[in-house]
Formats: sequence, C-alpha cells, structure tokens
Amino acid sequence: MATADKLVNYISKISKKTHKKNTETKSFKNIGSFASIFELAKLKLKNPLIVSSTDGVGTKIEIANKLNKFDTIGIDLVAMCVNDLIVQGAKPIFFLDYIATNKIKIKKLKNILDGIVSGCKIADCSLVGGETAEMPQTYTKDKFDLSGFAVGVVEKNKLLSKERVRVNDIVLAVPSSGLHSNGFSLINYLIKKKHSIPIKVKKEFLKPTKIYVPELNKINKKNLINVGANITGGGLVDNLKRVIPNNLCLNINLTNIKTKKIFKWLKTKNITDSEMLKTFNCGVGFCLIANKKNIKKIQNIFSMKYRPYPIGFISKAKEKVKVFGKIKW
Repeated sequence: MATADKLVNYISKISKKTHKKNTETKSFKNIGSFASIFELAKLKLKNPLIVSSTDGVGTKIEIANKLNKFDTIGIDLVAMCVNDLIVQGAKPIFFLDYIATNKIKIKKLKNILDGIVSGCKIADCSLVGGETAEMPQTYTKDKFDLSGFAVGVVEKNKLLSKERVRVNDIVLAVPSSGLHSNGFSLINYLIKKKHSIPIKVKKEFLKPTKIYVPELNKINKKNLINVGANITGGGLVDNLKRVIPNNLCLNINLTNIKTKKIFKWLKTKNITDSEMLKTFNCGVGFCLIANKKNIKKIQNIFSMKYRPYPIGFISKAKEKVKVFGKIKW
C-alpha cells in the first residue's frame, strides 16, 4: 500500500502539468478520487458533441520490456487515442490511463507516466485520472499492459464525417514518425527468429507515435478538410476505406508514397508488399481528404518533416477502392 500511495502522490504532482485553466472545480481533487470532473461549460461551446476513444499500444510493450526503455511508451498510448478523436474533428480535452502489471515498480511506472504526461501536453489535454492494478496471477514477471481513454469535444456543425467527402477531393498523406504502434507482433517474431538487428533499427522500434492534434486543431479551426483517417492496424487502404461513402471510390497511387528507412529494412526480411501494407503504416501516419483548393493552406500548417503530400483522389465508380502503382522500397 505504501508503494501505491507513493505512486498516487507522484501522479497527482505530474498531472498538474497538463491541467487546462479553469476546467477543474477548485474544491475537488481529481487524482485520488473515485471519479474525475471536467468543467465543460468553461470551453464556451454552443452545441458541443462529446467524442470518445479508447486504445492501447499492443505488443510494442514487449519491445519496451526487451530494451528496458519505458519513457516513450506513454506518448504512444496518448497518441493512439487522441489521433482517433481528431478524425471526427474533435479537440481532445482529457485523458485517463489504465496500467495493469505483475508488480508495482516505481521507477518503471514513473517512466511510463512521464510519457503519458508528455503526450497529454502535446495533445493539449488534461490527465484527470486512471487506475493502476497489481495482478501477479495474471501477469508474469515484468509483464504489464496499458490502456488509454480520451475524450474530446466538437461543435456539431464542425463534425467531420464521410458524408462530407466529394468527387475530385484530394487524398493527402501526412508522414508518420516511424512505426507508430502497429505491426509489433511481426517485429517480435523477427526478433525471436534471431534476425540481425542493428542498434539504429532497435532505436526506431521505440520511436513514439506522432501526435497530430496541434496541426489538426488548426486545420479544423479553418475548416480546411472534409474528413481524416488515422492509419493504424489494417494499414493505409483499410483505414481510408472507413471514411469513404458507398457511392464514391478511393483512388490511391502507391508510387507517390514516401516511405522510411525502417520500412525499407523490414522489406528486406522477405515480407510481401501486401503484408507490409496491411501490417505497417509504411510512412503514412494520417490522411486528410480535402478540396484541392485547400492543399497549400493545409501544407503550410505542418513542419517540413510532416508536410502532407497528394497520394490519391476521390471519384465516382462502382468499386470502393482502386489501388495502382507500387511503393519504391
């Protein structure tokens, strides 16, 4: 209990770095309470919709354990949740975490929580609470799992959905920071097979997922896109299909994709193009579908490293998807 109390005190201290001004009730303390409070009225929205998302980081956790590095996995956790919220045009407002572990180890959990706080600061959302469970019968030595829960808000008239997509809209690819948090079951398999893995590549494994909230908040404020897609499990095509209306067709030119060194290295491990595209983001972390007249304005919001570029368009056709070309590995 003493260890758990120490952890709660630490969370209470670091979570203050993420708090939004005037959104907490002064007489109420979120951390340590049975539930958390957020004063929605202070955001002064006319017709708000609450948008929620939950996710984890999957078997990327196994890589963190293997490399004994836990300071970025929390950023991944926040990213996986908030990057889903912004697909609907929502602005993240608060975040909660759930950590289940074999045994509470303060140093390890502090590193994870520091990452969560860093992610919340990037996403401009408050860490308002969470749960840490010690479960020795469920998790073997050093094993743990993470779950995140994010809530955002959007004005009803600014909600992004597939109904807004039009013929001749352009599909823009926003570069990923690397692997993000998908495909790690295959990476763990490669490690078990004792493939020779350079140190540079190992560092790439734990590079945190890019959080697209700062840029998307600006884009949505200016109404520059019709919809977005977070490229996670299932890859580029399967995730983009989810935001295309039944009467329209997604056209993707794979030749236009600017992939990264980590994916080129993975391709050398006898992985087919089809499996690469379904398992990894292949260099595209997020997609934006917009009217072509807005391309320059959208590009100017991003740094050069994450500058979006065209990879396709929307047309009228019986087929839901047309994929052509080939990624240049």
